[in-house]
Amino acid sequence: MQKNKIKSLIHFHFIVFVFGFTAILGSLISISSLSLVWYRMLIAVMCLLIILPLLKKKLIIPKPLFLKLLFCGILISLHWVFFFKAIKASNVSITLSILSLGAFMTSFLEPLFYKKKIIFYEVFFGLLVVLGTAIIFKTQFKYMEGIIYSLISVIFSVLFTLINGKLVGQASSYTISLYELLGGFITLSFILILSNDFNTELFVLKNNDFLWLLILGTICTAYAFVVSVDVMKHLSPYSLMLSINMEPIYGILLASLFLNESKNMSYQFYMGFSFIFLAVILNGILKIRQK
Repeated sequence: MQKNKIKSLIHFHFIVFVFGFTAILGSLISISSLSLVWYRMLIAVMCLLIILPLLKKKLIIPKPLFLKLLFCGILISLHWVFFFKAIKASNVSITLSILSLGAFMTSFLEPLFYKKKIIFYEVFFGLLVVLGTAIIFKTQFKYMEGIIYSLISVIFSVLFTLINGKLVGQASSYTISLYELLGGFITLSFILILSNDFNTELFVLKNNDFLWLLILGTICTAYAFVVSVDVMKHLSPYSLMLSINMEPIYGILLASLFLNESKNMSYQFYMGFSFIFLAVILNGILKIRQK
């Protein structure tokens, strides 16, 4: 069991790196965040359906579980929409750093959700993340719209993680991922129709948008989403959320490399970000010593 946890944690950190790369793709893709996520979920669902005959997975599940998975799909789709809206309203570095608030929220909500005791050091590290986020808030006020979108994205992410944590043992990771992505795709399709955005313009892509969307939908979604669901069988929601805090680190490094964002960020931003990074490292050390 312990071996599975270590293996899952290492695998999940690779997935978090992939998630960090999605922010770069979101910045490169020119279409709106809603259309972007619609394409992302469409491509991911198509990929999972194509490999279905090879995996021979059972898709028949109880109706209550089916409805819960569709609901989780709505949450993750909205999380992604606001995530990409935040990137387009600010930048990759700001968006990813604010997402780290998820660990702080989860440290309080997970014990209530799973009827466990609140762990002191988890709350402490959560507060450390909040301190780093507060510094970013104070020094990057010009990106307030992006920060607000990031906060909304965090709320949907935490809710999705907590609810999904209760569902992972009730079906295969493939089945859960397929229905959740399908639920998100159907939801966004309805939103596009109601907003009169489901038209010919939706299918007109510019420059390299199709290539970036293909990478986003296959590697960064179909593959990464199934694996992230699978590791939830061995890791707690808090461990997942704190591991996801490495996403800003990977994402900001990638943004500096590919988008040259570092020249636009103040030293106060990196000071705040260092508190977030410290929380991730110290939590990992403590959890390893406990084991």
